[in-house]
Amino acid sequence: MRSTRLVPVALVNLASALSATGNGITIVALPWLVLAQTGRATDAGIVAGAATLPLLLSSLFSGTVIDRFGRRRISLVSDALSATSVAAIPIAAATVGLSVPLIAVLAALGAVFDPAGIGARESMLPAAAKHAGWTLDRSNSVYEASYNLAYLVGPGVGGLLIATVGAVNTLWFTTGCFALSIVTIGALRLEGSGTPDAASRPASMWAGTLEGLKFVWHNRLLRTIAWVDMILVALYMPVEGVLYPAYFTELGQPAQLGWVLAAMSVGGAIGALAYGALAARVSRYALFLIAVAGLGACMVGMAFLPPLYVTMTLAFLIGLVFGPVGPIANYAMQTLSPEHMRGRVVGVMTSSAYAAGPLGYLFAGPLIDSFGIRTTFFALAIPVVVLSLICFALPALRQLDA
Repeated sequence: MRSTRLVPVALVNLASALSATGNGITIVALPWLVLAQTGRATDAGIVAGAATLPLLLSSLFSGTVIDRFGRRRISLVSDALSATSVAAIPIAAATVGLSVPLIAVLAALGAVFDPAGIGARESMLPAAAKHAGWTLDRSNSVYEASYNLAYLVGPGVGGLLIATVGAVNTLWFTTGCFALSIVTIGALRLEGSGTPDAASRPASMWAGTLEGLKFVWHNRLLRTIAWVDMILVALYMPVEGVLYPAYFTELGQPAQLGWVLAAMSVGGAIGALAYGALAARVSRYALFLIAVAGLGACMVGMAFLPPLYVTMTLAFLIGLVFGPVGPIANYAMQTLSPEHMRGRVVGVMTSSAYAAGPLGYLFAGPLIDSFGIRTTFFALAIPVVVLSLICFALPALRQLDA
């Protein structure tokens, strides 16, 4: 009987892990594919930016889509679109040939519905936790740990596959991950995951999105988390998406890129799982501050481009201290948002991070070409240290333990 109760939470976590594994492989494969063709970090930044630029609008409206059409259905559609766009890259390579604009367009198409899929699965967590008899802290801890494990498997396998079968053929494995996620969610039966009642659905896409925006803006804690997350994404994501791919391309070591990202994912999984045990003993506020300060300190260390074992250690520490942030943010969204608006709140919070992604990617590529990898790394790391000091002075974050 107890094992039956765990089925929904297991399926949600498995589907999220499969989809994240596919995205983790893509993070490594696409920049490598572009750099192998042109050798220009700017081109890699263009593709990375193209994959994130549509996310600003799509993530903003994704929550309304979820609340209008249902969480399970949107998760299925999201993975189907991702699988189709990723599979189109090796097909194009074998037929018409690849170019940077074509890769950028396909990357954008594949990513445009990702926020809706992620938001749909996150919105199902409270019902899955209730069905399993778990607390929200435990459910969020396991969910974020499985997500981080997926990014351990994704980039690590991606780097190894690139080294053995090439970047183009690696994308077939990505397509398979999305297909398996579709099968997993197809088997899910969970209260609240179907089409919402007409009375609770948003009146229109625009009206629903405005309701979500107003709700987040008028909540001091959610608004503060959104701003901090936005700045961190703009400063850190180019490290994974542009700086390290360019650095390890120069070294001719694709597998080492996978090892660094894998070390970070191992740390993130351990940190997220540890949160489940720490939540009852350590304040969420303290864990949040440790995460931001630890990220800044480790990024400064990485900026010196130390030997591989030092870089992997710093990457592990980033994952470890930042592992609890995902569960903490999820807890805030789940406890502060009404059930019928959860999709919209998650969508707005997600869009705040995606808004900064394209700026960070497009800023990093030209900086690398003009000033080099090390200087660009410091230009991104030092502002994170400054932000960590500012967080100590933000009273809204103390509400994490209210």
